[in-house]
Amino acid sequence: MLSPESYLVFFRSFSTLDEASFRAFLSKCKGKTAAKNEIILSEGDVQRDMLLVLKGVQMSYCYHNDRQHIIAFSYPPSPSGVPESFIERTASRFCLQAISDSEFLSISYDDFEAHIRDFPDFERLYRKMTEAVLCGTIQRCIELQAFSIKERFSAFAKRSPHLLQLIPHKYLASYLNISASNFSRLYNSKKI
Repeated sequence: MLSPESYLVFFRSFSTLDEASFRAFLSKCKGKTAAKNEIILSEGDVQRDMLLVLKGVQMSYCYHNDRQHIIAFSYPPSPSGVPESFIERTASRFCLQAISDSEFLSISYDDFEAHIRDFPDFERLYRKMTEAVLCGTIQRCIELQAFSIKERFSAFAKRSPHLLQLIPHKYLASYLNISASNFSRLYNSKKI
């Protein structure tokens, strides 16, 4: 499990950050837990807190035509949740579920907004992290639309090999839009 203080190193990988603003941020955070398989956010609910993962793995997903579509995974160190619900204060179109027992730092929307208003370095950090998410989302769209299933699997295995051990393969198959049998064939043929 990560310590809350380890997020300073993670944040600094995106942008310079003053330790005083980080300490002030931590003082506004509370602890939150979720048990394995617990729904953290249901479709239709508003995500009221930003979550930073200290322990565990989570997934966001939606259903379409009675099929589960995995949108994203989160694990330490990373934010977790449904960004559009948190940012826009709107009902979520997705669910957020703990794949394993999970622990988080949690900060309310109002406290977070006050913090980035009071600490310009934190606002810059938030912008840089948002830019990184946008770039990753664009890359994921290209992979889903233009890559073959073998290319999708290979790109994922190269970028995130650790997730092949952390996350049940049925969820990874959904995330990559590959059938479970094709995922298994690709996984077994790859030397990982």
